[in-house]
Amino acid sequence: MKRLLLSAVIMAAFSTAQATDQPGFSTERLSAAVKTLSSDAFEGRGPATPAETKTIDYVVAQMKAAGLQPGGDLKDGKRGWTQAVPLRRSAIVGTPVLRLALGDQHEKLTQGEQIAIRAPMNGSTEVAIRNAPLVFVGYGVKAPERHWDDFKGVDLHGKIAVVLINDPDFETGHGDFGGKAMTYYGRWTYKFEEAARQGALGLLVIHETAPASYGWATVKNSNTNAMFDIVRDKPAAVHPELEGWIQRDLAVRMFSHAGLDFDALKKQAQTRDFKPVTLKDESLSAHFKVDSQVITSHNIVGRVEGSKRPDQTVIYSAHWDHLGVGAPDASGDRIYNGAVDNATGTAALIEMGRAFAQGPRPERTVVFLNVTAEEKGLLGSEYYAANPLYPLATTVGVLNMDALDPHGPARNFTISGSAKLGLLDDLIAEAKKHDMSYTADPKPEAGYFFRSDHFSFAKRGVPAVSFGSGNDWINGGLAAGKAAEDEYTAKRYHQPADQWEADWSFTGMARDLQVLHDVGSDLANSDQWPDWSKDSEFRSIRDASSAERK
Repeated sequence: MKRLLLSAVIMAAFSTAQATDQPGFSTERLSAAVKTLSSDAFEGRGPATPAETKTIDYVVAQMKAAGLQPGGDLKDGKRGWTQAVPLRRSAIVGTPVLRLALGDQHEKLTQGEQIAIRAPMNGSTEVAIRNAPLVFVGYGVKAPERHWDDFKGVDLHGKIAVVLINDPDFETGHGDFGGKAMTYYGRWTYKFEEAARQGALGLLVIHETAPASYGWATVKNSNTNAMFDIVRDKPAAVHPELEGWIQRDLAVRMFSHAGLDFDALKKQAQTRDFKPVTLKDESLSAHFKVDSQVITSHNIVGRVEGSKRPDQTVIYSAHWDHLGVGAPDASGDRIYNGAVDNATGTAALIEMGRAFAQGPRPERTVVFLNVTAEEKGLLGSEYYAANPLYPLATTVGVLNMDALDPHGPARNFTISGSAKLGLLDDLIAEAKKHDMSYTADPKPEAGYFFRSDHFSFAKRGVPAVSFGSGNDWINGGLAAGKAAEDEYTAKRYHQPADQWEADWSFTGMARDLQVLHDVGSDLANSDQWPDWSKDSEFRSIRDASSAERK
């Protein structure tokens, strides 16, 4: 009863907002959009599938109805609703043959069980690896500025490197990598890239739930389907022939067979004195065909053109894609619906567009960017940031929305990572007006800063944040918020169970959108340029284009 009364009060507040100058964010429209986008009919919104066309048609129709104008690629002087994103799509044909040799013992490994091999993105059409030696290289990090080198000159040509996930500081909480908060060196994407630079034939990441921040089900579901990458001139420069993950239990057994203690070696790897260790008399063989081709996916782009400074841009972003159709779960469900991740963000983007399109015209242009292939490595946002439709130098800031909470309102909010920048200060000030406080990323060790689309802009200097719903719920407090968060991570994240629920109120999202709207509106109707803190690694990149903002 209390929850119903609370919802009624909140809905009354939003109705009042609609009667004033403040926009109203409809919980009914948010729910309907999430329900539609995450329905089985959209087949998990996989890029370069028939579901992409259906998703684009739906989102564009909603943007048109909201009053937005097309903001995508120019053709004959007019903008369309999409930005073409060429991608290399690679998929393993059939079932890969994977064998581990432990001395005289040969063991067949099952894709998705002990091991998760990714379709190669180095341009190969066939992988035929026979008895490749295995070498443990700690965390797989080479960081000269930290005087750190896990490779120590070891020759990895023709060999497969085996590495730990996250940073060397994860377990100790202190050290050369800044403590618990993950650096980019802790991301698996970096580890694959560095393995290629070191000349390795392949790299296997050892999965452990705590340092990865997700369970094996997420690894399996994210790595055993089709892989995508931006089109590169030299893909082998950043992708080794074999990329994959192995279960911790398998790694422990491999180390034990080689006369090594897994936990002892992990502790050694947390020091700069660590030296690579060959797993004696052990090797991996792999054989499979690869369907590799260049396809075109699309970002969806709407906009409201600025009245006074149309060449200056505020961007709201969210990704429309999810994992599509994949391996069945225990119930046989093969559709990865992606309701929270990220039908919520796409629904929010549409609602935000409606608020700006139907409100007073902003002085600066506001762009609503619904990107593709986030689940494949932030590829849609990476392509946009590398090929911007609106110059990055005069992009005021990016407010990204990814996996918003569809439940009731919280007393707080967060952002992905611990970056210090003016946009965060703006969010904190605006949230305070709504009796919301800022809570720093509770899991900086999970590396969320590198896992959402704002990062594609941030690394190019554009002030960018990814907004996160709070966990201190008005109805139930931190206990309820954390329980829901833990349940989602364990049972729904990147699993078929991420589906729309009839009891989701969306009242929390509606209030979050009010905060995000007001921050964006202030930016769009002023001449301010938020920036990174003076000690941010992105500050100098932004400063290099300062002349274009005068």
